[in-house]
Amino acid sequence: MLRIATVNINGIRATLRRGFGEWMTGRDADVVTLQEVRCTLADLPDAAFGGYHAVYEPGTIPGRNGVAVLTRQPPAAVRTWGAEVLVRAAGERHTSTVPAQTPTLARGISRYAAEGRYVEVDLADAPLTVASLYLPKGGLPAHLQRPGRMREAPDGGAKYQRKMHFLDAFARQLTRARREARAGGRELLLTGDLNVAHTHLDVAAWRRSQQAEGFLPEERAWLDEQLSPRTLVDVVRRLHPDTAGPYSWWSWLGQSYAADVGWRIDYHLATPGLARRAVRAEVDREHAGTRLSDHAPVVVDYDL
Repeated sequence: MLRIATVNINGIRATLRRGFGEWMTGRDADVVTLQEVRCTLADLPDAAFGGYHAVYEPGTIPGRNGVAVLTRQPPAAVRTWGAEVLVRAAGERHTSTVPAQTPTLARGISRYAAEGRYVEVDLADAPLTVASLYLPKGGLPAHLQRPGRMREAPDGGAKYQRKMHFLDAFARQLTRARREARAGGRELLLTGDLNVAHTHLDVAAWRRSQQAEGFLPEERAWLDEQLSPRTLVDVVRRLHPDTAGPYSWWSWLGQSYAADVGWRIDYHLATPGLARRAVRAEVDREHAGTRLSDHAPVVVDYDL
């Protein structure tokens, strides 16, 4: 059995204070993928990655983004979109980066190469490529922006346009990654925070969220296009076909968490052969009574 967990930790130092290290030890996952690590290499806590071998792509934006893949065994290969990565064994404390392999990049994706949004590894002990993605949150298109009704100042749709550009470029890159994995005899698992909820089952308050970033029709249509029985399968939805949720993100504000008014935006998207081997999917809402982040770990067991 191969247990794989993904979680947007919203800052490694903050989540460690809430018990993330103890959660990692107790959950005993074989692979853990992280998003929004949000820490420079110099500031990484000694216990940041527990007893795992770590591949960390921090990006160059201070206090933002950062993705990682943690594995039991040293990875057989590491790939980014051109950025250097921290690669260290369990117990090591060095902070020097090394070049990663760079696949042929799809048109438009190199714009995001230094932002700490994507890293993938080939596992040494299974024919599987595991990727960690932090997709831009985005914003509203200009025609939906209402001054005084937004938490952020109107930007004329700039963040929306940037997200849509990323989605367009990443769709091409994802197709390449899937085909390269298949050519190498490996399955592909894309994990992470996609900042898109797919259907009404994935947003508790879906009716009033239809004009909210992350649930816009064009974002949902993009995710539709990535999923099919022949390309990528939403593993959690396959195992919970008619369930509202299980949600993986809740606002810190108000009673959203207590009332389970959440969003499902953290995914395991697997090639069909791997998806068929998924036997259990759970969301760890909290650890020892404490939320680790505004997101919760999504944990899937694969019968390999």
